[in-house]
Amino acid sequence: MVAVIVGGEIGFWVLLGAGLIARYLLRLPRLGALLLFATPLIDLVILVATVLDLRRGATAEFVHGLAAAYLGFSVAFGPSMIRWADQRFAHRFAGGPPPVKPPKGGPARTRYEWREWGKGLLGWFIASGLLGLGILLVGDLSRTQELFGWIARLTVAMVIWLVAFPLWATVFPKPAED
Repeated sequence: MVAVIVGGEIGFWVLLGAGLIARYLLRLPRLGALLLFATPLIDLVILVATVLDLRRGATAEFVHGLAAAYLGFSVAFGPSMIRWADQRFAHRFAGGPPPVKPPKGGPARTRYEWREWGKGLLGWFIASGLLGLGILLVGDLSRTQELFGWIARLTVAMVIWLVAFPLWATVFPKPAED
């Protein structure tokens, strides 16, 4: 499972790089779009590998939970990660405008923090749903304790994120830049 997750992460960046190279350096925008559009297929491969491993009788381990977390947050943040890379690649290699930077203060920063946390919450829902589905699919609580642990870890991480960023930015906002 570790190899599948590592391979998936490598595959994501390879497809992303290939899509950007095709789009901007080779001037093949359709091929570039196709390669970028294919990045979620990597998530599907990881999901299928995880389900097959658990269905074959494996006891859920740390990596099974990691696969669910990777999938959830990849779905939630994947489009914005691709936009982030696309802006930088277009600026560097195709004369595009400078990349958009997050606001440093004011109400815009607060909105930004809440939006990012909202994406994280979406990732949490997807990951927790996949973990819950894995628990139900296996149907043996003794083999799925690690999946329950992942739901708890992700929940704690989301609460810390909530307090440290969007709530902090709301209660103690930095002044807006001129």
